[in-house]
Amino acid sequence: MGIGVQLPALGESVVEGTIARWLVKEGDRVERDQPLVEVTTDKVDAEIPAPVAGVVEKILAAEGTTVPVGAELARIAEDGLQASAAPAAAAAKAVAGAQPVAAAAPAQRATPVAKKMAEEARVDLRRVEGTGVGGRVTKADVKPEAQRGALPAAAAEAPAARPAARRSAPGREAAPAKPAFLSYQLQPGDKLIPMTPLRRLVAEHMVLSKRVSPHVGTVAEIDMQGVVRVRDQHKRSFQEDHGFSLTFLPFIVHAAVRALREYPRLNASVLEDAIVEKKDIHLGIAVETEKGLVVPVVRHADRLSLSGLAEVIEDLSGRARSKKLSADELKGGTFTISNPGRHGNLYGFAIINQPQVGILRMGEIVKRPVVREIEGEDAIVIRPIMHLALSYDHRAVDGAPANGFLHRVRELLETAEFDL
Repeated sequence: MGIGVQLPALGESVVEGTIARWLVKEGDRVERDQPLVEVTTDKVDAEIPAPVAGVVEKILAAEGTTVPVGAELARIAEDGLQASAAPAAAAAKAVAGAQPVAAAAPAQRATPVAKKMAEEARVDLRRVEGTGVGGRVTKADVKPEAQRGALPAAAAEAPAARPAARRSAPGREAAPAKPAFLSYQLQPGDKLIPMTPLRRLVAEHMVLSKRVSPHVGTVAEIDMQGVVRVRDQHKRSFQEDHGFSLTFLPFIVHAAVRALREYPRLNASVLEDAIVEKKDIHLGIAVETEKGLVVPVVRHADRLSLSGLAEVIEDLSGRARSKKLSADELKGGTFTISNPGRHGNLYGFAIINQPQVGILRMGEIVKRPVVREIEGEDAIVIRPIMHLALSYDHRAVDGAPANGFLHRVRELLETAEFDL
């Protein structure tokens, strides 16, 4: 028996992954830590390494298959065990060769996760159209059927009689009709773009977050004049010392981290019927990549200076875009900040990154006329204004601490007492 290669946990709340591409084939010899397979999740693309040196005995998950965390992907005959395994393998091969072709196992039509969901929801997989590789039924294909409810056994066994059964079967409720918006007919000029495995997983997690957490939003208008002044004073020297530009993001992160220390209810998770306030502040920074949004985590963000935060954010963002993040760098976030960039518009409410209870989204910094008191008189002045929008989980956070947190972030930014 060889050594199993399992799908590890590849990020916070990741429960499954899709086999994107095998880098080896059965019979190949591999070294310890050699990449075996590329896996796609809603958080990251990752290469799974060989746990031992040896020969690939069996590949158990085909490309395009979605498998749960912990599932066995392959088996490797470890060096030193191959000789003893050879006779058994040869015997098995001989027995297999003696079997008639008709006895070969049929091609798998559904992923393991889809099969499990179908069994639990009593969905007949024969009625589900597969959109996976080779027509394989995926979890996303089964979910709508599971939500609508499975057909009665008699109807499942006799598809041709289904319309009559829906109309006249006594004592049975017919399956609800397919919603009209799911039955759109393509029109000339329409462009059909199938969801990638990553897009499907992101969609599932976003729907889960909205369903689990009652989202509430609040917005603050921030006068960034002080931050602009500090940044301008240090911009050139910072570039020379660190080799990259000083952006506004580290200032926002620094202020948010300090406010989280004062309002720990925002640095928390809901655990069944309890709320866990986290001791450590591990800040997730949402980064847009060519494959979608990923959220690398700044560990112990409250222990870092503003320059230290800038360095870590620059490093994580760069490696996120070049697909060089490790799975550990995507785990354990306790609060998230989303920065849409220069074209972030006025403001927007982000969806909470489960299992956290809050996410702060930055808007554009735009010069606007505002009223300020100057030498005892009201005056209209031009200031760089930014809106910060906080989304929070009302199960764990009430309006008072949420607004107090956002007010404190605003106060810290407008006071602009930053030490690089």
